[in-house]
Amino acid sequence: MVLVRRELPADVPAVHAVHVAAFADGARTEAPLAAALRTGGHLLAPLTLVAEAGGAVVGSVVTSAGSLAGQRVPALGPVGVLPAHQGRGIGGALLHAVLGAADALGEPCVVLLGDPALYGRYGFGPAEGAGVRAPDPAWGAHFQLRRLTAWDPGLAGVFRYAPPFDGL
Repeated sequence: MVLVRRELPADVPAVHAVHVAAFADGARTEAPLAAALRTGGHLLAPLTLVAEAGGAVVGSVVTSAGSLAGQRVPALGPVGVLPAHQGRGIGGALLHAVLGAADALGEPCVVLLGDPALYGRYGFGPAEGAGVRAPDPAWGAHFQLRRLTAWDPGLAGVFRYAPPFDGL
């Protein structure tokens, strides 16, 4: 059984280990990014979740505050699951939970940078189609947006990630 819940301070070492193990270059990119978002005060705590199985953290979704048209907009990433637990729906459970929580909190949308084939299953699509441009135009269809109930078509322009993303 997997439980998806908010990340707690005691989870931080386990979350770090998840991001190191889940990505080929996790020790250089995802884990330090999550740490910088956390220490810089950029995390959105109600939307930063872990998946727990057997009392251990096996997955994580980090959500930070970005901005679009002067409004705070949640940005997902990194999202990771320990390799031994991949392919069991844990990543999907994390995504469903964070999207449901963001919608319940009245967020207009959620953005991410990732594989369109993977995230399209969760209602994400090219952000450009919603009038939202990536900070780097080379990202193309990999920069994605998921509209939520509070979506406002007037939200348009260039999305800005929290400052730790600038170092990527």
